[in-house]
Amino acid sequence: MSTASRFGPKKRSSGINITPFVDVLLVVLVIFILTSNASIPGIKVNLPKASASVALEKPKTKAITIDNNGQVFLDAYPVTLPELEDRLRTEKAITPDFPVIVRGDASVQYAKVVEVLDLLRKIELNQIGLVTGKPAA
Repeated sequence: MSTASRFGPKKRSSGINITPFVDVLLVVLVIFILTSNASIPGIKVNLPKASASVALEKPKTKAITIDNNGQVFLDAYPVTLPELEDRLRTEKAITPDFPVIVRGDASVQYAKVVEVLDLLRKIELNQIGLVTGKPAA
């Protein structure tokens, strides 16, 4: 072999190079994994465990969270019970039948959760769900 044939222009191999395609797919997969956990805004609480839980994730779902200190949050914003009632009545005027989920910390006093549920019944909201976590296997 001559040196010109070794160092000259190389012949391209036939076929499709899929390496850039795989890189793009991996980036899309990582983005999907990161955004799939951000479905309902709220405060992180220690949820009680239940054997069967129903997901109520809809775009107009309102999340009421009660942390371990008894503080009430509406979509991650701290509110008092009268403020909560006003905001939910305003939302009901706009959207009559919107779902509400209640996320109570496992260590919160049961009376605080009952106060929130009584308020929801007084406003006559029908789609109410209690959020629970999955039991440890």
